Amino acid sequence: MKVVILAGGMGTRISIETYDKPKPMININGKPILWHIMKLYSHFGYNEFIICTGYKSEVITDYFLKSPGIVATENGQEAIEIKDKNNNWVIQLVNTGLNTMTGGRIKRVEKFTGSKPFFISYGDTLCDVNIKKLLEFHKKNNAVVSMTAVKPPSQYGVIKFNGNSGVVDKFSEKSKEDADWINGGFFVAEPGVFKLIESDETVWEKEPLNSLVDDKKLFAYKHYGFWQSIETLKDKNFIENMIEHNQKPWMVWENN
Repeated sequence: MKVVILAGGMGTRISIETYDKPKPMININGKPILWHIMKLYSHFGYNEFIICTGYKSEVITDYFLKSPGIVATENGQEAIEIKDKNNNWVIQLVNTGLNTMTGGRIKRVEKFTGSKPFFISYGDTLCDVNIKKLLEFHKKNNAVVSMTAVKPPSQYGVIKFNGNSGVVDKFSEKSKEDADWINGGFFVAEPGVFKLIESDETVWEKEPLNSLVDDKKLFAYKHYGFWQSIETLKDKNFIENMIEHNQKPWMVWENN
């Protein structure tokens, strides 16, 4: 199975880091976020990647071309194919446009995914989700799309007031148990999803997924482990602090 990674966005909420590079190329523990995501999939035996580039696409291309272990490259009209011997990766870099929405980026790589199910991931998320269990869940439910659902760690305390007086009754740190389940950004999709994407302006998280909700063909795999999206500088600093304390739960390829 192939892994489609959405790596074309501008990352405006963390612009201090993305002025000269796309967000998936922000370094975490000495490697880009994109590399960490690929290592997660590779750990579970999935080594064929389609990377949807856009903003500063040349930065991603240069990174892989200059990485050690590159044994072959092929520069086609629509994709650059790179073979990485060190990681046993086959990578297709597809420039899916600067302003293309998430659904549009997925649609643009239809010809590269083939006729089998494939994975989809955002390019800015660290997670220790078990990819094989996600796939088993997808097959068991005969889903068209399965998404990983997570409860994000809250960065804010919860204040409970006594009526309208302004007096604080209770202050506590919000736990994961109190949080709502959200889209964790790791998907399994059947080839039929391409029919649900109309154009470059289609947002994957809106019309395509909502239509599957109506048909009861969208399923959520609940992940109770580590998850962190790198949306802001605060998120990056949080991860760097974890690393300083030798906490790297998403790096399952080192932890097992």
